[in-house]
Amino acid sequence: MDRGKKPGKFLGGSSHKIYMDLKDVIREQALQYLPAKSLFRFQSVCRDWKLQISTPFFAHNQSLSFGSILGIFCQAPGERPLFLSFDVNSCGVPDPLLEFIPEPVRVLSSSSGLLCCQSCSGEKAYYICNPVTQRWKKLPKPNADHGSEPAIVLVFEPSLLNFDADYKLICAFPSNDFDDAIEFDIYSSREGSWKTSGEICFASRALVPTSGVYVNNVVYWKVQNGCILAFDLIKDRSQRLQGPFIAKGTLGNMNGKLCLASLDHRSLSLYVLANVHSNTMQMSSHVKMWEEEHIVLDSGILGGDVADRNVVFVGGRVLVIQFGSSIYSYDLKTKETKALSGLITYEKWRCVPYVNSIVNI
Repeated sequence: MDRGKKPGKFLGGSSHKIYMDLKDVIREQALQYLPAKSLFRFQSVCRDWKLQISTPFFAHNQSLSFGSILGIFCQAPGERPLFLSFDVNSCGVPDPLLEFIPEPVRVLSSSSGLLCCQSCSGEKAYYICNPVTQRWKKLPKPNADHGSEPAIVLVFEPSLLNFDADYKLICAFPSNDFDDAIEFDIYSSREGSWKTSGEICFASRALVPTSGVYVNNVVYWKVQNGCILAFDLIKDRSQRLQGPFIAKGTLGNMNGKLCLASLDHRSLSLYVLANVHSNTMQMSSHVKMWEEEHIVLDSGILGGDVADRNVVFVGGRVLVIQFGSSIYSYDLKTKETKALSGLITYEKWRCVPYVNSIVNI
């Protein structure tokens, strides 16, 4: 009888031991999947959590583990940046105006928690910063003239084996040597310098500078004639793609594929790049370059003048729409619509998605 009771006591002790180990599992394995604002709040839980969150190794793991878009930076010409959070309780930055940078800047691009900004006056210098840690770096002057509205894209992909935040800036600019041609200037943080690619894309019209997006080693921009310009970072080659020819369409990254989203009278039209080589297929082939999907949105967004609505960001499972002076986010999975702001009073403004990361630079 006594022998039969011992296993029960042993199991109770084992259960208690598992419970104690679970606290360590949460600290070591779960915290890294949270946004930065939540992590800073959780530093007050206990000394062990504070020490864990403050280590460079944890910052590296969080940049690898957390990649959700939880807000956008909005900025009109001549105005200060405005940060709109999808969830104010968990995602935010201590200085949305970016006043920790030594001069006024405009936000141009973002990637995995880092922002690319440009000074508003003087030499128009580029800055890379993390708005959470308020750390920044001023980049050297480019080799080429990027123009007053640089079509620039920041590319930062955290690496498991590399603790340094290695990033690149890719800028497509009009060629000074050839008419109707586009060249590409690339900055590498690893090399600390700019390099102009030998690739030149001829017979290209002006790019839409705010349209740049990065998807799987390729940077894409909208061209004003309706095409899409692609620049492959691995092959160092450019290509023009025939787009769905939507005047107000917005490029984005949808589950690792290039997409283009626009609003019509009653729904969202979403085009996903399926096959860039469809134009080389035989005439009887049914392979299409773009796959089209229509999504019916909330009636509150669909109301009003069509010309007054515009998709300003699409990526992952989130859609951001400007409706007059209001900004809405729409979750493509849960179908939830959320009002972010009603303060936008400018037509020409840039919208940059943001990941709440504590990555070091």
